[in-house]
Parts: sequence; structure tokens; C-alpha cells
Amino acid sequence: MASSPQTYTPPPPLTGGKLVLGTLCVSLAVFMNVLDSSIANVAIPTISGNLGVSIDEGTWVITSFAAANAISIPLTGWLTQRIGAVRLFVSSVLLFVLASWLCGLAPTLPILLGARVLQGLVAGPMVPLSQSLLLGAYPKSKASFALALWGMTAVVAPVAGPALGGWITDAYKWPWIFYINIPVGLLAAGMTMAIYKDRESPTHKLPIDTIGLLLLITWVAAFQIMLDKGKDLDWFASPTIVTLGIIAAVAFAYFVIWELNNDHPVVDLRLFGRRNFFGGTVAISIGYGVFFGNLVLLPQWLQQYLGYRSIDSGLSTAPIGIFAVILMPLIGRFLPRMDARKVATASFVGFACVFFMRSRYNLEVDQWTVILPTLLQGIPTAMFFVPLTVLLLSGLPPERIPAAAGLSSFVRVFCGAIGTSVATTAWNNRTIVHHAQLIEHATPYSTALQQMFSNLTGNFGMSTEQATGLIERNLNAQAAMIGINDIFWLSGVIFLVIIPVIWIIKPAKGNAGAEAAAAAH
Repeated sequence: MASSPQTYTPPPPLTGGKLVLGTLCVSLAVFMNVLDSSIANVAIPTISGNLGVSIDEGTWVITSFAAANAISIPLTGWLTQRIGAVRLFVSSVLLFVLASWLCGLAPTLPILLGARVLQGLVAGPMVPLSQSLLLGAYPKSKASFALALWGMTAVVAPVAGPALGGWITDAYKWPWIFYINIPVGLLAAGMTMAIYKDRESPTHKLPIDTIGLLLLITWVAAFQIMLDKGKDLDWFASPTIVTLGIIAAVAFAYFVIWELNNDHPVVDLRLFGRRNFFGGTVAISIGYGVFFGNLVLLPQWLQQYLGYRSIDSGLSTAPIGIFAVILMPLIGRFLPRMDARKVATASFVGFACVFFMRSRYNLEVDQWTVILPTLLQGIPTAMFFVPLTVLLLSGLPPERIPAAAGLSSFVRVFCGAIGTSVATTAWNNRTIVHHAQLIEHATPYSTALQQMFSNLTGNFGMSTEQATGLIERNLNAQAAMIGINDIFWLSGVIFLVIIPVIWIIKPAKGNAGAEAAAAAH
């Protein structure tokens, strides 16, 4: 049994082979966890087709995981104190393996979504606990080095995800994007228990905010379902959407009131009263929501309208990690000597430039033109997470940093789920608008249309129906292209508009230490 909090003495750092293996097993678990947030992106068209659902419904595979993951993150601290960090981490990894197996076996979309929800729930404690275990395994003097290793792992995973997911989907079958977690997870869990079993944290019982937790689950679930189903049900013309909206609004209002007046809140909302935390959390959450939403849309567009295979779309989005992996250790090294607000501002300007570059795509775009903005996006990505996390945690007393890191992670991850739903819906809506505008010009009196029709029926020998069908497909592709360009352009504008939020922060001197950087994910 772990020591009581009063008598607990942290174990000495690991050394030699144990340190190497301890770093490897924790990094494997992080890699597996973060990989699963992006590996399904390029497989959505294939999964949707195999399960007989629309691609819009297929994106619920991503949003359900993110929403469930967001809900479980605030419980990490309470669970750690009840179970112990090592036991909770290993249990989380093993349950993640089980959920991954269930995802691969799912014969229908509802069963797959249920398994993804379970996967997201059990994944919540993994990332913060991996940081905690890794920091405890290294001497304090090498905390920055430990976090650099962790950060590189966390960056490589979402980069490898689309490419690996595309290769597996094309070469094998989509369930294998989940089955690959099984050997990785079992290896990580076994190694972690063998190396860290004597480094368990103290345990003691604390009250759980049951009402707050239930309210949190209610409003997050209702709001996410409303976003996912809104387009299919014609939004607020549907009684179902109206009901979900009311449930989400009422539960959220009660949640805020309850949490602000509870001695042991599941989410400490009082932290938003601190300008640094408020500004940093708003900036990182909105930025991440826009970033992740676009990360989901781009592979879908490449596959649906440019004819890319899953692996090709994955490889086209993978280069984002090249500059990120190279620059992240340098950013971590020099950040204490720089104004983190300037670094974050440069990151947002960089993201805006990348999205403005993408907003000029057309249906003849070559693969290098697709890859170049993705490659350059690695530069602002390296300057995004750590500086903003350092800023939002600056000025906080040490005892409030874990709660603040957990709350900011919850908001950020939930905004990632919202960003995916909003981006998908907005793209669909803009496609419909542009299709209607194109149809207005596609009249029998249009000279260009008459020439195209005559060319298809005369030179290519198509029937009237075939020529009409081909023209309609071209119109759909053009409308989708203009629609996604609108999303790219608006994304760039959003990054520029929220830059002033960064500058409401007044970072405290001497508070950009390892605790702040450790929370960055």
C-alpha cells in the first residue's frame, strides 16, 4: 500500500537501462494515445462506406473520442489520489487496449461509437500521468530534457497517424488501425508495471463531486450530439435539436453555478477569474479547435474530390511534423529567455499564412502544392502548445497548477471536438451555397455549358444522361472546392483575430518552469 501523503518521500530518479526503458514504455503509451486522435482521419471515407453511413456520420468516430476524452481529463487528479499514479496509468493503458479491440470488432456505427466513447474515457488520465511519471524518473536538473523527449513523442504521433492510418486502410482493412494498439499497449503496460511498481504515489480518499460530474457529462454529451446531428436534422427546425440545445444550456448553467459554489469541484471554474489563465486558455482552445477541424477536413477533400488513396492523403498531411520535431526542443530551450507572448503571436501569424495558402487550392492542384503548406505548418505548431501553456499557468501558486492544467486540457480537447463538428458542418453548408450559385449560371443559355455538353455527346459519344451526370459531378466538385477554400480562409482570419487575446496576459517572472511546460499537450 502506498505511503500516506504526510510520510511520502519521492523515490530517487531512475538511472541507466531502467531510465531508458522507463522513458520508452511511457512514450509508447503516449504515442498510442495521441496516435488514435488522428489515425482515423484518413480512414473516415472507408469506414463510412463499409458501415453504410454518410461521411458526415463517419466523423462522429473522431468527435465521440474527443468529447469522451475531454470529460475524463478533469477526473485524473481525483483518480490518482484514490488509486495511485502507476496503477491508474497501467489500468488506463490496458482498458485502452480493450476498447481498441472492441473498436476493431464493431459491425455497426453505433457499436463503433460506443467503443470509441469508452476509448476516449479511459484515455483521459494517460497523458497527464505520463508527464508526471516521466518527470519523476529524471533528476530535476534534466526536467527540460525529459519534457523535450515527451513533446517530440506527442508531436510525432499525430504526424504518423494519417500516414499510418492510410497505409493500413489501403493495405489491410480499417479495423487494423485499432488492432495495432493491442501489442503496443500490452508492451507499454507490462514495462511500466515492471519499472515503476516501486514508485507508486500515495493514495487517500477525497470526496467526488458527483453532481458536478453528472452535469458535466450531460451538457457535454447533449451539446456534442446536437452539433453532430444538427445538419442531418435541419438544426433548430428539428424538435430533437431544440431539445438537445435546451438540455445542454440548462445543464451548463447549473454546472457553472454548482461548480462555483462547491468546496471540491470536479472543474475549478474560479481559475477563469485570473486573466492569464482566461486569456491563455481561450487562445489555445480556439486555436486548437480550428487546427484540428482543418486536420480532419483536408484528407476528406483529397480523397472525395481529388481521388487520393487513403495512404496518399495521409502522406500529404504527414510533413507537418518535420519542422515541429526539429524546432520544439529549441523552443523549449530558449523560451525562458523570450517573451512567450511574442512566440505565440508568431505561431498564430504562421498558422494564418498556411491557411491563406490553402485557400487558393483548385481541382488541378498538384501534390507538392498540397504538401508545402502542411510542411510549413510544422513551424507554428512547434511554437503553439508550450508557450501558450506557460502563459496560462504563469502567476499561479504551485498547488493550483495541476487543476489549471487539467481544466485547460479539458477545454482544449473539447474545443477540438467542437472544431471538427463545426468545420464539417460549415464545409457542407458552404458547398450547398456555392452549388446553388453555380447552378444559377448553368442554364440552357450558357455558352460554356452548351459547348461542354456538345463536346461530351459529340466527341466522346456520351448519352444525354451520361453528359448531364458528368457535368453535375463537376459542379459538385467545384462547389466543394470553393466551400473548403472558404473554410481555409476563415480559419486564417480566426487565428489573426484572436491574437489580441494573447496580449491580455501579463506573465509572471520566474514562473515558466518545468511544471508549466509539463502541462503542455
